[in-house]
Amino acid sequence: MVEILAIASVIAPVTNGVVQAVKSASNLNKRFIPVTAVAVGIGLGAAAFFVDVSLGERLWAGGISGLASVGLFEISKNTKGEGK
Repeated sequence: MVEILAIASVIAPVTNGVVQAVKSASNLNKRFIPVTAVAVGIGLGAAAFFVDVSLGERLWAGGISGLASVGLFEISKNTKGEGK
């Protein structure tokens, strides 16, 4: 479990950047941003061959990183006062 959380911590900022790039490049509905973030995170987790864990653990880490990236974005948005 520690490895999964460590991998998710490394992948989360990258996931956040990719999701922001997808949002700016396309006309993505705001409802689908969390789903997109989880999908991007899972893809990045699957591509993380530099880690010496199984594919299932990398996929879990990617999903967690997708959820974490949405949370990081929402926290930063609410801190700046851009929410609602």
